[in-house]
Amino acid sequence: MRHLTPVDAPDLLIGMETGDDAAVWRISDERALVLTADYITPVVDDARSWGRVAAANAVSDVYAMGAQPLLALNLVCWNNDELSVDLLVEVLKGAQEVATDAGFVIAGGHTVDDPAPKFGLAVVGEVHPDKMLTNTGFRPGDTLVLTKPLGIGVITTAIKSGEAPPDVVAGAMESMTRLNSDGSAVAMAAGATGATDITGFGLLGHLRRAATESAVDLIINQTEVPLLPGARDLAEADFMPAGTRRNLEWVDEILDRGGLPELDVLLLADAQTSGGLVFGASSASADEAVAQLTATGHTAAVIGEVVAGNGRICLG
Repeated sequence: MRHLTPVDAPDLLIGMETGDDAAVWRISDERALVLTADYITPVVDDARSWGRVAAANAVSDVYAMGAQPLLALNLVCWNNDELSVDLLVEVLKGAQEVATDAGFVIAGGHTVDDPAPKFGLAVVGEVHPDKMLTNTGFRPGDTLVLTKPLGIGVITTAIKSGEAPPDVVAGAMESMTRLNSDGSAVAMAAGATGATDITGFGLLGHLRRAATESAVDLIINQTEVPLLPGARDLAEADFMPAGTRRNLEWVDEILDRGGLPELDVLLLADAQTSGGLVFGASSASADEAVAQLTATGHTAAVIGEVVAGNGRICLG
C-alpha cells in the first residue's frame, strides 16, 4: 500500500495510512460509514460452518472500530467444476445466520469461478465520528484486554490434517463464530479509544501495528494470555501454520522476547481467523470489562499494559 498515492479527502477519517481494521468516511458531524471487506478459504469441512466463520470474521472489522454493521454483500470464489451449488447454498445460509444474529442485512454480492474456493463479505457499518476505536488510540497507562483466546491457527491446521480431536474442533468453532459485538460494546463502555481485532497477523502482529501507530510500547504478560483448549498440545505436535511463523519473523525486530521459549512466543503470533478484540482501558475499567465479558461466556483476560515508548513489544 505504501506504493499508492495517499488519498487527500477531508471526509476520509481513516484510510490506508495507519493500516487500521476498516476505512471510515464521515457523512455528517454525527455519522460516519465504516467499510471493510474480508474473505477466507475453508477452515472447517462443513460448508454452513465455514459460512458462519467467514461472516463473523468479516464483520469483526466493523466491531473493532466501535461501529455497528448495517449492510453486507457476499464475496464468493467458487470452483463450479468440482463443488456443487448446494454446497454454496449452505455457505450462504451460514453467513445469513450470522447476519441475522448480528442485526445486519446481506443484500446480494458477487461470484467468480475460482479453482480455490473463498468466501467472505464486504460490510458497511456506522459509527459516531468522535467515538471510534482505532489502532492509533492506545494510551500510556492503559491496561490491555483480550476478548477471545488464541490458538485458532494451530487448531485449523490440525483440522486440515484430520488430527484435531472433536472437542477441540468444537471449542474452536464456538470461538470463531462468536461475534465481537459484546467485546466492542464493553470496550466502548470502558472508555477505550484504542482497539484492533486479532486475525491473520496474530496477536503480536496486530499489536505491532498498534504500538507503531499509537507511538507507545506494549508489555504483554504471556502467562495471562488465554489459549483455546488443545491448542498447546497441537502446537507441541508441530501443527504450526506457516503464517504464524511469518508473523513472528515480521514482529521479531521490535520484540523483546523476555527469555520465553520459542513455542510460547509462536503461540502469541498464531494466525487467527475470527479472533477477538484487544483494547486498552484504565485498570479498573479493564477488570470490569473482563468480568462483564466472562459473564456472557467469553474467555477474556487482562494481558498487559501500555507504556510510553516508540513502538516496541516486551514479553514477560
